[in-house]
Amino acid sequence: MAEPREEYYHPGAADAERAAAASADKKETDEGAYTVDSASDFSANEKRDLQKGLSQRHLSMIALAGSIGTGLFLSLGGSIATGGPLGSLLAYFFIGLIVCAVQFALGEVTALIPVTGSFVRHAEVFADPALGFALGWNIVYGNWLSVPSEIIAICVLIQFWRSDLNSAIWIMVFIVITAAVAFSKIRYFGEIEFGFAILKIILIVGLIIFGLITACGGVHGVERVGFRYWKNPGPFVPYIADGAWGRFLGFWAVLINAIFSFSGAESVAMAAAETRNPRQAIPKAVKRVFARITIFYVLSVLIVGMLVRSDDPRLQGSSDTAATSPFVLAAEAAGIKAIPSIINAVVITSAWSSGNQALLSGSRVLYGLAVKRHAPRVLLRTTSWGVPYVSVATFIAFSFLAFMTMSENAITVFYWFMNLVGCGVLISWSAILFNHLRLHAALRKQGISPTRLPWHNTWTPYASAVGLFFTILLLLTNGFAVFTKGNWSASGFITSYLDIGLVAAAFTIWKLIKRTKWVRLEDIPLEGILREIERNPEEPDYQAKGVIRLISWLWD
Repeated sequence: MAEPREEYYHPGAADAERAAAASADKKETDEGAYTVDSASDFSANEKRDLQKGLSQRHLSMIALAGSIGTGLFLSLGGSIATGGPLGSLLAYFFIGLIVCAVQFALGEVTALIPVTGSFVRHAEVFADPALGFALGWNIVYGNWLSVPSEIIAICVLIQFWRSDLNSAIWIMVFIVITAAVAFSKIRYFGEIEFGFAILKIILIVGLIIFGLITACGGVHGVERVGFRYWKNPGPFVPYIADGAWGRFLGFWAVLINAIFSFSGAESVAMAAAETRNPRQAIPKAVKRVFARITIFYVLSVLIVGMLVRSDDPRLQGSSDTAATSPFVLAAEAAGIKAIPSIINAVVITSAWSSGNQALLSGSRVLYGLAVKRHAPRVLLRTTSWGVPYVSVATFIAFSFLAFMTMSENAITVFYWFMNLVGCGVLISWSAILFNHLRLHAALRKQGISPTRLPWHNTWTPYASAVGLFFTILLLLTNGFAVFTKGNWSASGFITSYLDIGLVAAAFTIWKLIKRTKWVRLEDIPLEGILREIERNPEEPDYQAKGVIRLISWLWD
């Protein structure tokens, strides 16, 4: 097992002169860490202790697997019931545009500084170390609870087949296999998630084709409906209020649902330091991921809006299993019995995949916090094959919280804790966009052309500004329903807003204790980072050949 060493260690006798120069460049700050002047200084720990086992195809499919989950397969019917077919379509398309801004902003900043922990570490460079501390621990806490919650979801999904085995057995089985994947080489994790993503894509494409054929009357015995349900009950559904205002609130409520459906796309850069040629791979991945996720979601919403009526009472039921999926309802009408089990099986792999990704993202953020001494240094210990095993072990330990399902009172407490980070995805998106805007502000302040960035798009600063406005607006209004007459709910308020207070409190406490300072634009070491990138270009990326090239459009 590799022991944690000094953060800016440069190994090798031949590098002694470089190490001495790097040491001379270190400047002590009020926080007790160092400011640095080159790209290698930001990632010295990762270069020494972690392994680059992920390629661009892994990144693309990991982000797809993380973003296409139970929300797409099971919960779209609920969105149709809330906002109507057209209201839901517009909402998902609008959130897709925000995801585009987030993905491109993340890609530009990560291509410049590809470090473990991604935008959490970027916040320390471009804003304030206290912001990185607050964001990092918020993500760690959320993922500590996400891993057991996904295992709980798997147990619920298995009950679709009326399993006689005790839930405790299934919990233990999935804890063991989750641990096995987490402690294995990062390359194996990438291949497993790659396989899960392929399964999801095959199912989504199949369901879209099936839904289109069914809606157009291509299934024997099923009446052609086309866009009939857009006319009656109508394209929009009033929510809480009546008239135009009620229809708008229905659209806005679906926006909130869509955000959590798209969550996970930001995981594409969490393991940047474990990615081969990250300055090429991550930009390619974020471009592909945005397009594919948006197309799949928009097409799925369009088809579901054709398949089921927005006032169908079955859409108001629980979406814990495949039983109330709108695709299953259409399959039952067509007399096709196999589809419910197929959907449920793939959703189980989706839940396990989401748990794996929560563990990967959380453990790498925890490792990144330890690098900056925002967490105990023991968390930097890695295996000989490059896995931060102490960080991973903390997440495996928290996965045993899934056994709280054995007690009705305990599971209530567990979900109360889960609610504390209900709006975490909006906070993360806001941080990504803010980091990007700070990067471009620093470029202007220092007179550096954006064209020197490893990846640059002329329109992204404007997209980030607009995207940040809407993410903050959605963050402040995501719990609007609890403020309307007769709809007050303490748990709803906590889910929607308490996480904002937790992040603000963590930021304030760390800033007061460590007396951190807001990073001035002129002090962000862009010139040193860019010079090192120019001196050490990455090797040309591998291009698929032969048969693989015919299907590589999925990820390339």
